[in-house]
Amino acid sequence: MILGTDTIQGNEPAWGLFELNYQSPRSKGFHRYQIIQIVRDGRIWEWRKDMGKAKRFKGINQLRIPSFTEHTVDELMAIANAIRGTSDIDVKGFLELNKYNPA
Repeated sequence: MILGTDTIQGNEPAWGLFELNYQSPRSKGFHRYQIIQIVRDGRIWEWRKDMGKAKRFKGINQLRIPSFTEHTVDELMAIANAIRGTSDIDVKGFLELNKYNPA
C-alpha cells in the first residue's frame, strides 16, 4: 500500500517521479499531476502536485522517472525540469547503459 503525504523534503530518497494526466477531482477536466514517491521508514509515500490543465502540456510527453532511492527528490525534480518538453531523449545516455538493445 502506498501512503499519501502533504510534505516532502529535497534531500529525501526518492522512489520515482511521474508527471501524468489524470481526471481532476469533481470531473473538471484533465490536469497534469507531478507525483513523487519517497521512502520513509522503509515504506513508500506519495506526494502530488496539480500542475494545471493538461491542455497546457499539449505535445509534452508524460514523464516516468524511476529512481529506486538512487536519487533524492531535488535530483529527480532537476531531471524532470531538464527533460520536460524534449522530444528526443537519449535513453542510453540518460540511463548510463553500456549496451542498449531497444528490441
